[in-house]
Amino acid sequence: MSLSEQRAPACGLVSVIGAPNAGKSTLVNALVGQKVAIVSAKAQTTRARLLGIALAETENTAVQIVLVDTPGIFAPRRRLDRAMVAAAWEGAQAADAVLLVVDARKTRHEELEPVLETLRLRPERKLLVLNKVDQCVKERLLIQAQDFAALDLFEDIFFVSALTGDGVGALKAHLAGRMPPGPWHFPADQVSDASERLLACEITREQLYRQLHDELPYDSTVRPEAYRTRGDGSIEIHQQIVIARDSQKAIVLGKGGARIKAIGAAARKELAAILGVPIHLFLHVKVDEGWADAKEIYEEIGLDWVR
Repeated sequence: MSLSEQRAPACGLVSVIGAPNAGKSTLVNALVGQKVAIVSAKAQTTRARLLGIALAETENTAVQIVLVDTPGIFAPRRRLDRAMVAAAWEGAQAADAVLLVVDARKTRHEELEPVLETLRLRPERKLLVLNKVDQCVKERLLIQAQDFAALDLFEDIFFVSALTGDGVGALKAHLAGRMPPGPWHFPADQVSDASERLLACEITREQLYRQLHDELPYDSTVRPEAYRTRGDGSIEIHQQIVIARDSQKAIVLGKGGARIKAIGAAARKELAAILGVPIHLFLHVKVDEGWADAKEIYEEIGLDWVR
């Protein structure tokens, strides 16, 4: 018998919010048990709301936890920034719990003050996750926890390293116990709401950030052109790497095309592992100064158009 057939079902929505680079996507991946969201050292990697779907058990229930991986909340400047922050707060609406993920390595958290003020006005159950504790001194962690507890805002505080998995099990068990009874929203074998087309673009964008680091500014994206299954079961994917300035083209291509080949090879390998079939990935670079204001790009990545 399956997990859902053995116990009464429970299902709830958990919004994962925080400042950029707090480790929200890494935490969602750890709770789900496999990769559903891209991660990189570059801040603001997550651009749209993405659902990760985790399964858990309590003594009497089979639980589906729908995790909303949101963009980081920061002071927006561009239209894309404003759309990302709006998506983050929208993801928190009607949630059964809100996880505020904080980078515990930081000793000061001024960027969280407006987030904390907004959370105080919201009715959802709130939990604090101090993340990256594997890189912190214990005494400093306890001081931070005391400071946040003094706000009288959070139901509980968790010490977690999403990267190593420390503390993730306790957090997941706590969430499972807080989900309301009711039918599951997704099939048991579904781990994300992202389409394979969008996932493929996200994997390529992750490699773009990983391999170019600070060489390529944040103003780049990856767009789908074609996605089809070949007769032998393999998948053929064509994508555009869109950049804002012509001077960035040489950076993405690399000497003799070496860099874009390396990006494609890494993305192809990861996609093949995730999808379980051979992947034929074709990339090319397009320069579009106004891509961050193009309405169709917002629609592709699931962001609302904002002014």
